[in-house]
Amino acid sequence: MIHGKNYIDGHWVPAHSGATFERRNPADRSDVIGVFPRSDASDVQAAVSALAKAAQGWAETPPERRAAILEGAATHLEQHAESLVEELVREEGKTVAEATMEVSRTPMNFRYYAAEALRTVGATYPSSGDGLVMTLREPVGIVGAITPWNFPLNIPSRKLGPALAAGNVVVFKPSELTPLMGQRLVEALLAAGLPGNAIALVQGDGAAGAAITADERVDAVTFTGSTQVGRAIHAAVGPARRSQLEMGGKNPVVVLEDADLDKAAALIVKGAFGLSGQACTGTSRVLAVDAVHDALLDRVVALAADIVVGPGMEKSSDMGALASGDQYRKVLDYIRIGIDEGAELVTGGKALDDGGTGFFVAPTVFSGGTAHMRIAAEEIFGPVLLFMRADDFEHALELANHTEFGLSAAIVTSDIGCALAFARRSRTGLVKINQPTTGMNMNVPFGGYKASSTQTNKEQAGESMMAFYQSEKTVYLAAS
Repeated sequence: MIHGKNYIDGHWVPAHSGATFERRNPADRSDVIGVFPRSDASDVQAAVSALAKAAQGWAETPPERRAAILEGAATHLEQHAESLVEELVREEGKTVAEATMEVSRTPMNFRYYAAEALRTVGATYPSSGDGLVMTLREPVGIVGAITPWNFPLNIPSRKLGPALAAGNVVVFKPSELTPLMGQRLVEALLAAGLPGNAIALVQGDGAAGAAITADERVDAVTFTGSTQVGRAIHAAVGPARRSQLEMGGKNPVVVLEDADLDKAAALIVKGAFGLSGQACTGTSRVLAVDAVHDALLDRVVALAADIVVGPGMEKSSDMGALASGDQYRKVLDYIRIGIDEGAELVTGGKALDDGGTGFFVAPTVFSGGTAHMRIAAEEIFGPVLLFMRADDFEHALELANHTEFGLSAAIVTSDIGCALAFARRSRTGLVKINQPTTGMNMNVPFGGYKASSTQTNKEQAGESMMAFYQSEKTVYLAAS
């Protein structure tokens, strides 16, 4: 069992209050992962105070050194990949295959941002006379990184990596459901030579995250999680500071009459039930035109029924446990809501009998969905899929956009005209054509529309992402 600690001012320390919380394996509740600090505002204040003293020193660290540290952290993670996979499976509930993919992706993220550290450039502009006008890019200062549990290595690495590459110091609060993965990331950075006062790890629940957001010395807050929490962060940060928020989704797949139905069914099932449905870009709605609706539904139900659900460490498992009791109860509540609303439960819809040791729910498919249903409008974040009938492409597009969210959407068609029309008219930040709603390249921007994002700076890659972690200063220079 792990006895986790906070990392503040170069030291591993307990919470100031001495309070702790326990994290157990969601697939086996008898398996205690560890005990971790339950931090409060006093711990956050201590962390931010220490970072404020160190900010200038890290900002002045040569970019080559910052890049080398991120490269070293990547190597450290690769050297510990086998143990990280096992710990990730036990802590979060993923299957071994899913955990292996995340563990291999995370070092690649750090290497990508190591290169970005060397690409921080300004610009020069034409000016009258003998003067020169130029821009300088500088770190914003102290970055607060508040991260979710569903990708507890990959998503934090997409925040810590660019923040540190740009010369910022960081106060990092991982989800209370995956504290060990957060600790492992910080250990990797420290092993690679990151100065101990350039990063702080504060474990705990929402109270610690709220304290980070409320501290006006924190210049920028980057957050991935629910829309409800994201909106609260946006209000607390206000206009004088920066926030980068990636939030919820209700992601559709549109299937037209010319689609390859076997391909469509496969990508729908992957998007809906991969990661136990716990992905912000996961497929939650299928909008199929009448001509193919029933045949597609039959294919998806057959594939869903074949999914083997069980503990992630078992090789036979295709889908693991939900991450927590709260998630488990939420998903089961939404299944009951769907039945009460009149949707037809076609397959799944139940907790699986595992002796009460883990949070397992069968892959669930509803049909007969309508736009007014809660299961068609609200983010469930679990293995629940709703089929809805569309009259034609225009009707399917209307249904796809009929949501407060705008994260990811997909279309399956061989008609290039419809595909391009969907790409232009879908009110989402991510459009996939003949691909699942999930999955993305690491070198492209990622972000949503509407209630899925603040739409200010995108996460993951590109100039917009790095710009969030940098301030731009304009300098006018003239000879004396």
